Amino acid sequence: MNRRAIVAANWKMNGNSALVDTMVSGLHNISLSDNVDVVICPSFVYLSELAHKLKENSLENTIALGAQNVSDKASGAFTGEVSTDMLQECSVKFVIVGHSERRELYKETSTQVAHKVATVLNAGLTPILCIGESESERATEQTEVVLSSQLQPVIDEIGIEKFKDVVIAYEPVWAIGTGKTASKEMAQETHQFIRQFLAQCDAEIANKVPLLYGGSVNASNCEALFAQADIDGGLIGGASLKVDEFSVICSAAKGK
Repeated sequence: MNRRAIVAANWKMNGNSALVDTMVSGLHNISLSDNVDVVICPSFVYLSELAHKLKENSLENTIALGAQNVSDKASGAFTGEVSTDMLQECSVKFVIVGHSERRELYKETSTQVAHKVATVLNAGLTPILCIGESESERATEQTEVVLSSQLQPVIDEIGIEKFKDVVIAYEPVWAIGTGKTASKEMAQETHQFIRQFLAQCDAEIANKVPLLYGGSVNASNCEALFAQADIDGGLIGGASLKVDEFSVICSAAKGK
């Protein structure tokens, strides 16, 4: 199938210049399998600094830079927002879109998320599209309904053909920052559903889309999760703030 494995660090509103230095120096001699991308997504204010440090340490071709969010507007009177042009000037290659915290805390709708995916793609960047269900939705067996309702607006907006340039991160909301993790079997079952949902539109493209798991991945469970047939890597939260643990996770990823 030749799908790339991707390990993306989402620092959220954490980190500082010291963490930038620690991460760059700690990952300097990282050993990665072929067909693996590592992405670090710090807060906006550290993008330029991280880009400079990666280049200074000859890591710009090993570790890609990602942003945690983006506006769907090109420019204008949108105080506090950041455009794709601004991100490109900071050497950003990936953009997290539709993270559960953006959906829940800032009330981003799936339609708004779809617009952002289109904006990111039109700028030549790679969106990491986040989808996932809450604990109550999982308990009432609504997972597939929720994921479908989050995916369909994006398909309607950009068309299935453009999913060849999209990364999808499945993040069960109940497992983010809680220490709870879906079993490898549960995670695989859900990732398989996502791929099958896309395959209803185009099986060939569905087989090429990297699917990441994003729910309390750590050094202890990453190998078992990444070994599953439809899990192609992870969107890493808390563990991405610890360079030793993040290194283990990156090294566990294997392309399929």
